[in-house]
Amino acid sequence: MKDFEILKKNLPSIEKKLNYIFKDKNLLFLSFMHPSFANENKYFKKDNERLEFLGDSVLNLIVSSYLYKMFSEKEGILTFFRSRLVDADSCAFYIKELDIDGFLLVGKGEQEDNRGKKSILADFFEAIIGAIYLDGGYLKAEEFFLNSFKKSIKKILENPIRNYKSEFQNYCQKIYKKIPLYEIIEEKGKEHEKSFKVRVILDNKIFGIGKGYSKKGAEQIAAKEAIGKLKI
Repeated sequence: MKDFEILKKNLPSIEKKLNYIFKDKNLLFLSFMHPSFANENKYFKKDNERLEFLGDSVLNLIVSSYLYKMFSEKEGILTFFRSRLVDADSCAFYIKELDIDGFLLVGKGEQEDNRGKKSILADFFEAIIGAIYLDGGYLKAEEFFLNSFKKSIKKILENPIRNYKSEFQNYCQKIYKKIPLYEIIEEKGKEHEKSFKVRVILDNKIFGIGKGYSKKGAEQIAAKEAIGKLKI
């Protein structure tokens, strides 16, 4: 119960970090309640699993809508982007960015370091999304996610798991004995919020087009499209 009192005491600072004030405080409390805590404290009859279930769907819709508006790439690439933004690693990262993971209510039966387990933190973040959605609706949940993690979203999208540019260059050197060229074909936005559209060319033929928040990010996406077309 001590942990619950600490959570209750810090509620105003938590809402400040979320940049969202809950009308129904019970939803916020519930989002912090891991099943292990509810199981050990029978006074609390609910946990955050249902909120997590709902938040998972809401987060997927938010990210899908965002990617559809921001990028003109094909479905396969958009699916890849979405998976990067909503996977367990990213969701756990978002929670740590908010710096509220220390208030998560976990049962004593859980090892102390389990409070910081990636899967637990990822579920916790989805529960937060679900709680905001129920309390304020879709637009508030969308506003929370996109405003809170604008820089993080850019960072994740610009750091692909694979180095597609390097892979495509190695392929071109091996097959064509040449290095592909990358050209900026569009540049939009203010200085600190620019987006770039780039095409990759070899022998005057366009192999791929990509859009990103940096030239390097756009080049990676263009190279990924080229790799897909050539079925490398």
